[in-house]
Amino acid sequence: MKLVFPVDRLAVSALASFFAVAAVAPATAESLAELAQHTHYHGIAFARSGSAVLLLASHHGMFALAADGSATRVSPVQDFMGFSPDPADALSYYASGHPAGGGNSGFLHSSDGGATWKQLSPGVDGPVDFHQMDVSSRDPKTIYGSYGQIQVSRDGGSTWAITGNPPDKLIAIAASSLKSQRLYAATQDGLHVSEDAGASWTALAFEGEVVSTVKVGSGNVLYVFVLGRGLMRTVEDGGGEWTPLSNDFGDAIPLHLAIDGRNDQHLALTTHANDVLESLDGGASWRSFGKRTD
Repeated sequence: MKLVFPVDRLAVSALASFFAVAAVAPATAESLAELAQHTHYHGIAFARSGSAVLLLASHHGMFALAADGSATRVSPVQDFMGFSPDPADALSYYASGHPAGGGNSGFLHSSDGGATWKQLSPGVDGPVDFHQMDVSSRDPKTIYGSYGQIQVSRDGGSTWAITGNPPDKLIAIAASSLKSQRLYAATQDGLHVSEDAGASWTALAFEGEVVSTVKVGSGNVLYVFVLGRGLMRTVEDGGGEWTPLSNDFGDAIPLHLAIDGRNDQHLALTTHANDVLESLDGGASWRSFGKRTD
């Protein structure tokens, strides 16, 4: 996956570095600073079982993060390019990417918190390699992925159909919490929305600007990061008024965002520079994960 941000050459250079090849990570516990030296993060979620706080989907497997910031690989070594938790089951996760031996993995499922994985489907024209994917919280059997075209599954990932083409310069997708047919797309040319599962798209906000991530949280809250503006939020179908939250990320570009299902003020994100940050106040302020003092 190569992102090109024509409006910001520093961002182009930074993201190119992010997607360079890294070394294989060990399975023993290590600090986030050590982990960041040898892998890349392609997804993040709050852990919903066990003692871990966060789960990181990476270039070399899934890592569980403890409250002190220590990271332990809990899955086999494989490249998770796409990653989404199942909102209906605390132990269920979905992914796509590449097995350690090369090629594409198709659409994967774990029913034990990420420890083991199996292919549910190769997808259409697969095995697919979904770099962008999400599960509908409105209907957890509805799952979206992008592999050249937008694909949708209506049966939890067993069968897939192509619905249409994504918007140009796609970066991320997010399924609506209100309508299973609604899909958001963060692109290098603004935020787009589809009301027909990806068959057609309409520009929604920030046209001409780089939107590097999009995520839907509880209470129908829609979050985006807009380069130059920062992290923003609005309410789905709430009239389109956006509230700025924070732009205190320096040169780092947020790529993946997670919202704690038990506390919607607790957010976490990863950046292109392999930062793992958390917010305890709904996104207004951020600190390095594991550096909490309260």
